[in-house]
Amino acid sequence: MTTTIEHAQAAPTPPWHRRAIERARRRGIDVRTLPTGAAGIILAVMLVYGEIAYGQVLQASTLSNLLINNAHFVILAVGLSFVILAGGIDLSVGAVIAVSSVAGVMLVGAGWPTPLAIAAMIGIGTAFGTASGVLVQHFGVQPFIATLAMMFLARGLASMLSTTPQRLPDDSSFRLLGEPWKLIDGPRVNDLMASAGLVVAVVVVVVAAIVLQRTRFGRTVYAIGGSESSAALMGLRVPRTKLAIYVISGTLAGVAAVVYTARLGTAQNITGMGWELTAIAAVVIGGTLLTGGYGYVVGSVIGALVLGLMTVLITRDGGVPPEMTTIITGGILFVFVMLQRAVVRRRR
Repeated sequence: MTTTIEHAQAAPTPPWHRRAIERARRRGIDVRTLPTGAAGIILAVMLVYGEIAYGQVLQASTLSNLLINNAHFVILAVGLSFVILAGGIDLSVGAVIAVSSVAGVMLVGAGWPTPLAIAAMIGIGTAFGTASGVLVQHFGVQPFIATLAMMFLARGLASMLSTTPQRLPDDSSFRLLGEPWKLIDGPRVNDLMASAGLVVAVVVVVVAAIVLQRTRFGRTVYAIGGSESSAALMGLRVPRTKLAIYVISGTLAGVAAVVYTARLGTAQNITGMGWELTAIAAVVIGGTLLTGGYGYVVGSVIGALVLGLMTVLITRDGGVPPEMTTIITGGILFVFVMLQRAVVRRRR
């Protein structure tokens, strides 16, 4: 069984489109990997452009900071990859990060041990993911509506907990998770750095890739995204899998909250505002179809790094207003949505 179930053809393919696909096939190119490959090329071009235009981009310290500062975002994108690959959507993850972060910092301030506070933060994410999955699978609520409801609920709970920023105690062991460590002592400040949060992100990416590509559960996720009815007729565990993907997304949102809070040392009820849309954009830029069935975890990681590097380059430029980040993100997303149209929708 392959890792995808092919979509039924929804619309006729233009002649130029068919010719391009046939040329790719003759050259041994898997057209399903084209969007992910394009994202990788864009990331490489951005790195080279940044080095030429601003300097000190292709160096250990800058790349280390890019990875460390976007570790939570990578984790968030990986969680959403499971949902989108199955043809769903999760709009609650940004608000889940907010309520998890505020609750975690307040628990630490109340004297809870760091491990228990971390477990509570991840548990909050799991609880919201489970609620979304139950609404979608067992009550037949559309994923958009179910997760939108969870988003409002989580944001409201975060505001009820506190409307002012909460700060971790300076001597809290929680902060150690966000402290960077030096791996290689480079010249001047050009050191290769890492952090516990980055290690967690790497582990999440590796485990997610193995699960999606090497397990029955992962094949079922792809199959549901290709055709849920076909997956059910094949005897796959569709209900259990649909519930599980939202649990995974919520749990990883809780993990992302831990990583983000440890790095910043603060939390507030407006944390994560709009992050769900940015994470969805990262997944799409990485080559995952919004209709489900096609995509790779590594593509979502590349998409997250593309958006993170774009912010770095705009900051380095200094003359570009911050609002341009949203405009450029929209432009890149539009290009990749059009590129996804070039992915083959073969007849069954």
